[in-house]
Amino acid sequence: MSEIVPNLFPLAGMVDNGEVDLTLRELTQADAEALAGWQTDALFCAHAGWQAKKSQQRAVEWWQEQISHPDPHLIRLLALDAQYPVGYVDLHGSGQLQRELGYVVGPSTSWGRGLGTAAARAGVAHGFDGLGLSRIWAEAVEANIASVKVLRRVGMREIGLGSKEDLRQQRICALWRPRDDSVRSWRGDHSVGHHRDRQAQTLADR
Repeated sequence: MSEIVPNLFPLAGMVDNGEVDLTLRELTQADAEALAGWQTDALFCAHAGWQAKKSQQRAVEWWQEQISHPDPHLIRLLALDAQYPVGYVDLHGSGQLQRELGYVVGPSTSWGRGLGTAAARAGVAHGFDGLGLSRIWAEAVEANIASVKVLRRVGMREIGLGSKEDLRQQRICALWRPRDDSVRSWRGDHSVGHHRDRQAQTLADR
């Protein structure tokens, strides 16, 4: 039986402190162990809004189930830095022209390296270049200045206010496909999260 090799999407993300080359690829069952490790990271869970699990095995089983039976409207790609998992990117939605961007950076030991910006930028590039989307949008808690800055860095601009979650106002930001139909000329030139994982944007660039 031949080995199944997941699709790889190499994308570069420019960040303030240099260049971070992230590779996005589809999740496999082998990734459940790493993802489960984040779920036993108390600091990560506190900021991401995840429910911490004391049992590593139960967390692994939960992720195996999620990978085996994914949400049909969710594209979730693992973010790798030098082949080491440092987070994931979500593009959520049922339409063919627009999706909502979300991302997490984990575990907490990966924070502070600009990976939030790199992951968000890689997700935007994949959405435009890989999926052919016309618009990508995201929500960030208004009080979470770091997340708002990340969305601005990847070229998004605020288009309105979303619903309040836990009495926290959400900002809605969006980005449209560049006119030349390519993200390459856009990456790094602009100075200027989603369903249940929306809270994960609090991890941006910590």
